[in-house]
Amino acid sequence: MTKPQIKIYNCETQEEIIRDATAEELAQIEKDAIESARLKAEAEAKAQAKAAAQAKLAALGLTVSDLEALGL
Repeated sequence: MTKPQIKIYNCETQEEIIRDATAEELAQIEKDAIESARLKAEAEAKAQAKAAAQAKLAALGLTVSDLEALGL
């Protein structure tokens, strides 16, 4: 795997610097990737739970609006 690179662009001078990431930056990139994966898995789990709940409601012949009307 190639080492990630960091691109720095100076708007005033229009200078562009591309360099290899430092050990600190690599650690942060890895940490961010783990957090992103965790958030994605969490969102998928919530979506699956919501779909399962809606399926259960549908099996009972109810909708979310019906529950809201009942104050639940």
